[in-house]
Amino acid sequence: MERIAEFEKVSWEEFLKDWQKNFTAEEAEVRRIYEDIRLPRRATSGSAGYDFFAPVDLKILPGEEKLIPTGIRAKMREDYVLILFPRSSLGFKYRLQLNNTAGIIDSDYYHAANEGHIMCKLTNDTHEEKTAELKAGDGMVQGIFLPFGITVSDDTDAQRTGGFGSTDKR
Repeated sequence: MERIAEFEKVSWEEFLKDWQKNFTAEEAEVRRIYEDIRLPRRATSGSAGYDFFAPVDLKILPGEEKLIPTGIRAKMREDYVLILFPRSSLGFKYRLQLNNTAGIIDSDYYHAANEGHIMCKLTNDTHEEKTAELKAGDGMVQGIFLPFGITVSDDTDAQRTGGFGSTDKR
């Protein structure tokens, strides 16, 4: 297999800023969460997906959504993309899903103003009134690196200037 990417943590400052936008916690507790972040990894040598782990215990009530800062960024070859999907088991148990169905992490997102911080917005879309419960360290989404091509006539030369959602603001 070809090695085309590397996961890293975002800086402490970026994680703190993004965490405090979405969760209430004392700075010392956020520091502990940050230090305990596990880089994504494959469960087996035959796994295509890299598991992203819940940074804290999470409860997502039926119909509720939560934006979760992962503390992770991905440095990858320019001709690859990282696509995030919900973990299959969580979809079956709770209809837990990513709000954008599949997250697209472009190679140039690594250089974005937010350090390429990967965020996961999860929704519990259960029809059975089940509360989704994840423990810190449980897999919550999985990411797959895929190569991609461009059209023969593609002449794009624009550079990313912002973070999440910035490429359509030109």
